[in-house]
Amino acid sequence: QVQLEESGGGSIQPGGSLTLSCTAAGTDVNIYDLDWYRRTPEGRRELVARISSGGTVVYGDAVKGRFTASRDDGKSAVYLQMNSLQPEDSAVYYCKGTPRSAWRAVRPDVWGQGTRVTVSS
Repeated sequence: QVQLEESGGGSIQPGGSLTLSCTAAGTDVNIYDLDWYRRTPEGRRELVARISSGGTVVYGDAVKGRFTASRDDGKSAVYLQMNSLQPEDSAVYYCKGTPRSAWRAVRPDVWGQGTRVTVSS
């Protein structure tokens, strides 16, 4: 089992920056890759950043060049540095755990509870 907990959300003015954190805990932490998704006020779920076990990051088109995802394996954590935030970035940001390929058939995807980011003036 693995549990994910996000933190760092809040309200901020356009052009500002926030850093989100996601910490993983549990016995299966090492078999999961951690990604960032967001759910917009309109209900769309969007990929924000997919972080591979090798550290390669794939970003969603809407955030390329503004957001930076990173991982700290020692802390079982991933981070999302968000710069130049715009109102359209307002969403609930979720950390998602995806089991690595060898475990995918026997372990479920796991989601955190989300952290809300509101960008407005």
